[in-house]
Amino acid sequence: MPDIDPLHRFSGFIADLPTPFDNDDRIDWPAFERSCESQIRSGTRAIVVGETMGEASTLSDDERKELIGQAVRTARGRIAVIAGAGSNSTARAIELSAMAEAEDADTILSVVPYYNKPMQAGLLAHFGAIAASTALPILLHDNPARTARELSDDTILRLAQSPQFVGLNDATASAARLFRLRAALPQEFYLLCGDDVHAVGWLASGGDGCISTIANIFPDLCHRVHRAAAVGDLAACRRLSARLAALAAAISGDAPVAALKYAISVSGSMKPRVRLPLVELGAGAQRAVARVMAGVAEPAKALNDQPA
Repeated sequence: MPDIDPLHRFSGFIADLPTPFDNDDRIDWPAFERSCESQIRSGTRAIVVGETMGEASTLSDDERKELIGQAVRTARGRIAVIAGAGSNSTARAIELSAMAEAEDADTILSVVPYYNKPMQAGLLAHFGAIAASTALPILLHDNPARTARELSDDTILRLAQSPQFVGLNDATASAARLFRLRAALPQEFYLLCGDDVHAVGWLASGGDGCISTIANIFPDLCHRVHRAAAVGDLAACRRLSARLAALAAAISGDAPVAALKYAISVSGSMKPRVRLPLVELGAGAQRAVARVMAGVAEPAKALNDQPA
């Protein structure tokens, strides 16, 4: 299988893939394979499966296992497969990490334990136990809006002393934090933005990439934004940022998974179905997402008609 340059494996926009469901509430495997192939064709270097947008909390172990395995089989080494493997139980996170390793995932994305609000010493012990249980590289996921606990800078720096911790997905998207960490962390440690609204600013400030929701909808446009940032074309970044930010804001409201699935369903490649306790968007919210998508689609088409 072809190798992915490790210096660039987790750079650029990396789609957090939704898990598609059919009318019987089962995983729609043809739709999932289409999502994987769409990302591969767009030139992305990695995908995330079974995480926030993948409705991981509603998946059975068998579904998680098959989801990772199907992504790996579809990717065939052309891109890296990052498997969500986080839990607020350390023992459970170890189980999920072992599952990802058994299915040949390339990396795991491990979120800060949610709800039980451990101290920083507990976070060090939690992630240390996961690292001791698996040979896979680990991307940390810091999302205090969902977990009610933030990874401190000191905790990140201490974990990064082990080469097994290869990066951070930072949903706080703080440019100040990016500058602080970049100066102190190894150069090969990836700093990824977990918030599409701030992705352009993050990239322009020296961040490596974004684990993205909107890359599921406009992957080609997202990759052009990354390339513009990489070569310092800030004028192009500014031209694109307002429209991308508007779409990101529309998707990341009260129902981000439902909004994402509705947006993808407009193209017919996935049903908008979600699992309880999530519900599908109402008609008014659907119209709002469709309006923003239409505002992005025409400029994106014009941009894609230009040479890269």
